[in-house]
Amino acid sequence: MPTTRLFLVRHGATQLTAENRFSGAVGVDLSDEGRWQAARLGERLRHDPVTAVYSSPLSRTMETATIIGSVFGLTPQPREGLAEISHGRWEGLTRAEVEERYGDEYAAWEEDPFTFAPEGGESGVAVLARALPVIRELVTRHQGENVLVVSHKATIRILLSSLLGFDARGYRDRLDQAPACLNVLDFKDAVRARLMLFNDTSHYAHHQRPAHGNLSRWWDGAPTRHP
Repeated sequence: MPTTRLFLVRHGATQLTAENRFSGAVGVDLSDEGRWQAARLGERLRHDPVTAVYSSPLSRTMETATIIGSVFGLTPQPREGLAEISHGRWEGLTRAEVEERYGDEYAAWEEDPFTFAPEGGESGVAVLARALPVIRELVTRHQGENVLVVSHKATIRILLSSLLGFDARGYRDRLDQAPACLNVLDFKDAVRARLMLFNDTSHYAHHQRPAHGNLSRWWDGAPTRHP
């Protein structure tokens, strides 16, 4: 099988991104900064022969995919499986607000976000069950091609953990995804992937963002509550 390359991209910045709020299933649009980030990434990829564009159906990902896809004259095709993890009743709240209102629930999620889900939300296991088949479908369909896939922070980190054989329970502690970042994955078949580039933002930033505040409570050094 010829090598298939996926340009796996997180959507650009939104107002909720700037406020560090849970925005998994919320349909929030890109900010002006997010549109600029996506346009810069489109220019960066201009000389790569992208043949197809796929996206989560949420507005922030579809807009990011549309901006980048326009460089190639391509319209993004939505895939439900690429949507962001749903945080249920946490949606729209900051981390501090969630800890104050749902402290025990938040502590359980921090301990294992892969198998635990807040009330009304999804676990990482559920996200992987719907997202991984989409990736395998696209790799099989576009053998030997370059394909752009636009998704979300948690969904991408969960996918990368699975594809690269990491313990997905630590995806929030060990993997970051900046707005409009670029990941490059090469596939020899629908299962075997090699990570060629990770969380790269050199198309709009001179330095990678600091880890503090972007990963998990464990990383930031705050004590973890237990039920």
